[in-house]
Amino acid sequence: MPADYHRPDAKIVSELKDIANKLRIHSIKATDASNSGHPSSCSSAAEIMSVLFFHTMKYDIKNPRGASNDRFILSKGHAAPILYAAWAEAGLFPTEDLLNLRKITSDLEGHPTPRLNFIDVGTGSLGQGLSIAAGMAYTGKYFDKADYRVYCLIGDGESAEGSIWEAMAFASYYKLDNLVAILDVNRLGQSDPTPLQHDVEVYKKRCEAFGWNTCITDGHDVDSLCKVFHQASLVEGKPTCIVAKTFKGKNIPGVEDLENWHGKPLTKISDGILTHLKNLLNNPGPHQLTIKSPEKTIPETDLSEVKLSELPAYELGQQVATRAAYGTALVKIGKSCKYVVAMDGDTKNSTFSQTFMKAFPGRFIECYIAEQNLVGVGIGCACRDRTIPFISTFACFLSRAFDQIRMGAISQTNANFCGSHAGISIGEDGPSQMALEDIAMFRSIPGSTVFYPSDAVSCERAIELAAATKGICFIRTSRPSVPVIYKNDEPFQVGQAKIVRQASGDKVTVIGACVTLLEAVRAADQLATENISITIIDPFTVKPIDGKTIYECAKKTNGKILTVEDHYAEGGLGEAVCSAMSGYPNVIVKKLSVLEVPRSGKSAELMEKYGISANCIVKAVHQMMSM
Repeated sequence: MPADYHRPDAKIVSELKDIANKLRIHSIKATDASNSGHPSSCSSAAEIMSVLFFHTMKYDIKNPRGASNDRFILSKGHAAPILYAAWAEAGLFPTEDLLNLRKITSDLEGHPTPRLNFIDVGTGSLGQGLSIAAGMAYTGKYFDKADYRVYCLIGDGESAEGSIWEAMAFASYYKLDNLVAILDVNRLGQSDPTPLQHDVEVYKKRCEAFGWNTCITDGHDVDSLCKVFHQASLVEGKPTCIVAKTFKGKNIPGVEDLENWHGKPLTKISDGILTHLKNLLNNPGPHQLTIKSPEKTIPETDLSEVKLSELPAYELGQQVATRAAYGTALVKIGKSCKYVVAMDGDTKNSTFSQTFMKAFPGRFIECYIAEQNLVGVGIGCACRDRTIPFISTFACFLSRAFDQIRMGAISQTNANFCGSHAGISIGEDGPSQMALEDIAMFRSIPGSTVFYPSDAVSCERAIELAAATKGICFIRTSRPSVPVIYKNDEPFQVGQAKIVRQASGDKVTVIGACVTLLEAVRAADQLATENISITIIDPFTVKPIDGKTIYECAKKTNGKILTVEDHYAEGGLGEAVCSAMSGYPNVIVKKLSVLEVPRSGKSAELMEKYGISANCIVKAVHQMMSM
């Protein structure tokens, strides 16, 4: 044991033991009151929570999300009652409020969400907490350069999730010695014992194999927990994992270490259990421990003014891929705001996030081919408004992390995603690389904004707007170069479409984006040789869609709308337009989209084969004119 370690005196140890049992009592009472919840899962973590919140962590109880505070992530979110109980015991709110658990009028939900001022992210979809904690720790060590520490409590059952081990590899590689993971090895899962049960040596070897400083401890021995948390604070160059052997339902007679008690309140037997737990208390009154305050104060961030440092600089007609414009725009907003950061999943030379990396190497994170962790790290970086993260990879690979993105919305995160190589227009790489469901995925996320810029100018503006837009933003970029169609000073706003072509006597309103907008323009040129004119709309954002502009144009084309998209039919641009038009009379919408799993081929060949080329638009316009 290091020489500077001072074992807590007997009074402190006694208080910590009492607090652990008080947390159990609170958890049981709360789950009894709601007649639902996970008291047995709470009980295995009681001593861990007691030592963390009342002996180890440094935080300002009056400012739970203070920039200088230590952070805590409850990855095993079903143990929410004991987290709520810890904050109540610490004095943040009355313990009586715990009885409102899971009520519709209360923010003490079944699993943690940031509706509560002491919760950073939503948890409960298991396996995600450690990635977020790693993002917070990376931010602390490399961006904030601060001394706050990050703690993440993980259930042994959720350690079966691959995302846990993606995070383990990431944290080790980046030497996140300010990160401590606690594995609550209570042996029992929801329906069966966990695969390793109490074989803590195997857990230790696995964590060590991933490069973590690892120790085994009795998770119910507060003295031992105090020691290992102190040891972790002295480790340099490695994150620490504490493998805590615990028992599900600890100190609950008739429940401890027994199966079939997961997620069940103890309502019918709780009277005797509560009496038993109260009898274990040495001091049933308020605790006398002093919570440690942060030793250093770090400044708050100002994320209010994020602008392009200079106007786009393109020539009309210049051929530029929107993915390239993404990298250019990132550098520009990075110049204007030092809190802009970027990360990628080993595709930076294709997404062009490497442009930002070269300009600001200290603000770029390479997350390698681990997309679930990539998204979790980005969400962690965004916590407490410490950074404005831009997360990029091929759009199709973001589907692998859909649950992390979904939970990001629940977490009220302000994270920005750029998915490149969208659609069949990428060409020869084939269907595994073609994002054809990405718009549908991001449109389904509550509160999201979906940008689909059609040229380099609009792409730069999309990046600027995304940085200042709350919630999850998705920017869809494409591989092929497309002509610049907007002047460099063209204004753009979220939810405002652009009318690219319009004339008196237009027959059909055609809506496309990026590669399909270009095809629509080509189709218009072909139709002009037949003295047929069409209105062309660039939606700019697919969510929110500019229904007003679309309808005003449609009224002038006898209610006829044609959408064309490099995306599957379900959930994309066409369905967004249909949804927007559902409240308007006398509108007909015809959709052109990719209707089957595509194959490899040249971009133009594929767009013709799958029905979204200029020729296909011309045919569709003729069909609509005959309706």
